[in-house]
Amino acid sequence: MNKKRRKDKIINKIFGFLEKPRISIFLSNKHIYAQVIDDYKGHTLIYTSSKEIRYKLKKEKKSFIIGQILGNIVNSYGITKIVFDRNGYIYHGRVKALAEGLRNVGLQF
Repeated sequence: MNKKRRKDKIINKIFGFLEKPRISIFLSNKHIYAQVIDDYKGHTLIYTSSKEIRYKLKKEKKSFIIGQILGNIVNSYGITKIVFDRNGYIYHGRVKALAEGLRNVGLQF
């Protein structure tokens, strides 16, 4: 099943709100981007990407660190539960590393 079909299949099931926001990810060839979205208002609350990491690491390790950074910021707002939107990507590699980084700081999804 390709990415578009996976995304279309789950698009109406994933919804985030202020108490339980949605974390959406995007992968490029070099970087990973993650943002926390309040779907009720349609606003991006927090945004981070692997471009912020200046030292050279493997992409999977950068994804894990981005997950931890984003998780710490979300925890500082008092949010403990999130909705994880893979955006049609397979739960493997960089996506899995980002999710493990989020779980490592105590977020539940």
